[in-house]
Amino acid sequence: MPSTLPAAARPPWRPRPVPRVLSVAGSDPSGGAGVQADLKAVAAAGGYGMAAVTALTAQSTRGVSAVHVPPPSFLAQQLDTLRADVAMDGVKIGMLASAEVAEVVARWLDGSGPAGRPPVVVDPVMVATSGDRLLEPAAEDAVRGLLDRADVVTPNVPELAVLLGDADAPSWDGVLDQALRLADRHDVLVVAKGGHLAGDEVPDALVGPRGVVAELPGQRVRVSSTHGTGCSLSSGLVTRYARHGSWERALRETKSWLAGAITAGPALEVGGGRGPVDHFWALREALVEG
Repeated sequence: MPSTLPAAARPPWRPRPVPRVLSVAGSDPSGGAGVQADLKAVAAAGGYGMAAVTALTAQSTRGVSAVHVPPPSFLAQQLDTLRADVAMDGVKIGMLASAEVAEVVARWLDGSGPAGRPPVVVDPVMVATSGDRLLEPAAEDAVRGLLDRADVVTPNVPELAVLLGDADAPSWDGVLDQALRLADRHDVLVVAKGGHLAGDEVPDALVGPRGVVAELPGQRVRVSSTHGTGCSLSSGLVTRYARHGSWERALRETKSWLAGAITAGPALEVGGGRGPVDHFWALREALVEG
């Protein structure tokens, strides 16, 4: 499916064997999520990762104890300085922390210049695993505004509901219905994810304004190493798209890779809580076999 962005806003697209991908997200010092996970996921997908940090967190595998948000003007400096020097083949947007931060990112995307805007994937970090809302209402509205500037959005079940102002979907059919409505509202592709639903089946789907583009079955991997899966999926997705130009293929490849990363995660033995995935599981297997 072609990009949902207006043609005038798109650069002449060409595949890149080593895509240059920017993560705009928060920092996780434990390395499992945020820009740390994004950079690993980009590298695992064959890309070159960069990061503009929106927030600093004090967190581990057991949770977040504090968040520090630098001045939004400093984020703007990070973004403008990068764009003045580096051509980007993809952008992943994650934790934005406040309405002011989201507005800085929106203005930066709008000011892409004559080269056009690179492919953009938004991972709307809005709801914690506990169900707690992570953003104030004004910030949630600002994140919704970014969807009109994105190619793809990758919400989990609670985030999909928040973006629509609905209750959480209780079934996969309900998730697909909400994804279709969100895709139609913002003219964007939505990755519908079944990970928060009950049961052993964990389907994912790529949904556009006119319906389901691709539906991917999956089986739940019953391990606790799932910290950073949303970050890793979104950054891996945009990197693979930048390599070959197909969102459907990029989602299939990323879903398969992430299942292996979750399965291999416990062997890392990081922390005593919800551990990280192993982004480089395929490399480790190759080293063992070699």
